[in-house]
Amino acid sequence: MNRRHDIDALRALAFGLVIVYHVAMYYVADWHWHLKSPHAAQWLQLPMRALNLWRMDLVFLISGLALGFLQRGQGGGALWRQRSWRLLLPLVFGMAVVVPFQAYAQGVANGSIAPGLVAFLLRYAAGGPWPKNAFDGSDFGVTWNHLWYLPYLWLYTSVLVLLLPALQSAAGQRLRRAFAGLRGAALLVVPALPLMVWSLTLWPHFPPTHDLIGDGWLHAVYFTLFLYGWWIGTDEGWWAAAAHLRWSALGAALALLAAYMGLRALSADVAAPRQLMRLIADLYLWTALVAILGWGHVKLNRPRRWLSWANEAVYPWYVLHQTVVIVAIWWLAPLQLGPAVEPALLLLLTVAGCWAITALMRRSAWLRPLFGLRSRGVSPRQSHAPCGQGQARGKA
Repeated sequence: MNRRHDIDALRALAFGLVIVYHVAMYYVADWHWHLKSPHAAQWLQLPMRALNLWRMDLVFLISGLALGFLQRGQGGGALWRQRSWRLLLPLVFGMAVVVPFQAYAQGVANGSIAPGLVAFLLRYAAGGPWPKNAFDGSDFGVTWNHLWYLPYLWLYTSVLVLLLPALQSAAGQRLRRAFAGLRGAALLVVPALPLMVWSLTLWPHFPPTHDLIGDGWLHAVYFTLFLYGWWIGTDEGWWAAAAHLRWSALGAALALLAAYMGLRALSADVAAPRQLMRLIADLYLWTALVAILGWGHVKLNRPRRWLSWANEAVYPWYVLHQTVVIVAIWWLAPLQLGPAVEPALLLLLTVAGCWAITALMRRSAWLRPLFGLRSRGVSPRQSHAPCGQGQARGKA
């Protein structure tokens, strides 16, 4: 089987986009985040919203793809144990060591917590208590902040492993073949229908929380896309169809985005139905994903020097990046560098910080598992990072 370089590249680019998005969250006006810049800009809302409607959906779809590659030749129990180790150990380590500074910076900035990092860390280790809304997640005593993706992915992996007997049954295989056999307009519309059902039934009652417990709508959407990724895997026909539709999917996505943004603009003056906007967003989400996968398959499915490094770096960069962003803000904000120089330096410091810490961490046998990397000497086949590190292989 040939290596699927396009999936390797899309994985790295998807997580890179998450990092850029979180840098931009410091500057986008009227959107809640841990810290906010005095240079917040209204115009950032449009590109940020365009990305926000599919960025994490792409990550979960790619994670489903990766699980499909990793699952081959393994029993469900062994796969679950290995994935649990790769997901939950970095989550616990991240919550204990990486994330706390984010909570400290937010609490100090909003006046809920007195300055003094050591005192904060001791109180954080004891689970609080904290003033109400001291930081995101303070009601629980501790927080996982941007690491919410890891418990969600662990949950979806666990559910899929439990469903493997049904998914691999004759009926399950027929359903998989029916999905992978979609072509033309059906490929652009039919997979969006379950997403639209979730919007009609769950979205009004379960606003996003990222707390794992009350996130019914996001769970339904993300698991559906996770399952789609597991289904399409190495199906040559599906990928050829997505590549064939890449222009149509791109055009449809842009038209749907324009319709969605137009309705949002109108809603300030007329009561544009929120449910209609949500359904348009679901169609936009799926057509955007088809466009990304189709174009990626055409343009990215070839070896590149940076892919080997990126495959190993993507997980620790994900774990580290938001804390590095907030540390960089903590240093840069007092300098009052302005709305042009400061964002550029913030992105540069974020990249440099993630690169430097990862370069040091990769040399340490005991630090590597804490950031989701396999131990030295373990073959890539045994690696189970959240985005399938080291094993995007298929029948390209």
